[in-house]
Amino acid sequence: MKLGIFATMKFLRIFILPVILVSGLFSQSGTRDFEDELKFQNTAINQLKKDIDRLHSKIRSTDKKMQTAASRLTNLDEELAIFNKLINQLKVQEKKTRAKIDITKKDIDASEIELKNLRERYAKRIQNTYKQGQLSSLEKVFSSATWRQAVYRSEYLDIISDIETKMAKRINTLIIDISRQKLELEISLRENLKLTQEKKHQQKQVRNTKINREKELYSLKKDKKALASYINEKKAGLKQMETLIKTILEDKARFEREERIRRQQQALKTKEFKTLKTRLPWPAEGRIIAKFGRQWNPNLKTTTENPGIDIKGKPGSPIRPVMNGVVTTITYIRGYGTTIIIDHGNGFYSVYSHVTNIQTHVDSEVRTGDVIAYMGDSGSINGSKLHFEIWGKGQKLDPEKWLTKKQ
Repeated sequence: MKLGIFATMKFLRIFILPVILVSGLFSQSGTRDFEDELKFQNTAINQLKKDIDRLHSKIRSTDKKMQTAASRLTNLDEELAIFNKLINQLKVQEKKTRAKIDITKKDIDASEIELKNLRERYAKRIQNTYKQGQLSSLEKVFSSATWRQAVYRSEYLDIISDIETKMAKRINTLIIDISRQKLELEISLRENLKLTQEKKHQQKQVRNTKINREKELYSLKKDKKALASYINEKKAGLKQMETLIKTILEDKARFEREERIRRQQQALKTKEFKTLKTRLPWPAEGRIIAKFGRQWNPNLKTTTENPGIDIKGKPGSPIRPVMNGVVTTITYIRGYGTTIIIDHGNGFYSVYSHVTNIQTHVDSEVRTGDVIAYMGDSGSINGSKLHFEIWGKGQKLDPEKWLTKKQ
């Protein structure tokens, strides 16, 4: 009997008391995760704003007489690419802020329900004490029939008193927590409104920049000399692409990506990239308007090197990765516009250029069939198209030899 009573008392101490206190802990860790993610997104947004300021500063510092139609078009393309990236980042931030608002509202509701229940329990205990006219704790101990009963009653009353103290403290903590949560909700609501307004402002900037781009594009197409100058911009972009791929191949992070891709392939039960020649799905719907290798331009009477293929399709049609992998790069490349590079493991990469409205982010794991962007005219003077490349072991490969044959 003695062991049973002391076991019950121990149970009251180690189980009942913590239950009163733990209900607010789980939401705190989730809040911390959200805060870290929101800080990361905010840093990315600020960096993109700095990139825009830096580009505008570069344009202002260049003598207007020295600016060609080709360079102006390239600057406008780069500006559009950064604006679109910023808008995409603002959308992500806006979505995460809305999610935080929803979680905060649920936390407030849960805290208010707990506070209401605790207050009711606490009030009932006080009412019962006064209604029943119970003896004081000391009287209860001295009125015990035996000394053993007195010890049990003393221990029991001590536990009850401890529970009431903890309950009172929890009520006070909840009142403070609810006030803090409501303040956080108000801040999040203001932040969400600010992000929405910022997004609308940037979308207006994009519309204005597109109008200017159309004017420059019209001038460029009428002037063969300017058009030739733009071709040189594309040659510079090709060197930029080659340097970028080389940097990715030498990046130490590729080892960690290799392991992630290997696990992804095991989970999805897919084969390695090198075994899928002639069996890769097309990255977009459309027809090839420029093949891999050397291309002759009859208008300019020049030959250029095409490191991939160009697929002409409907503006805004979806772009999908040809195989699962990890996104290593999302950047602007002269003459190629907004570009996404995906690592497929074992030294194989795919490249998607002239894209718009990006739906993924760097270090994201993607699967075949996922929409990563949409077909656009970023960096293009021939309308919406997709420039698609495949690299293997640092070498440019002919994508047509890897894609499935069209029926």
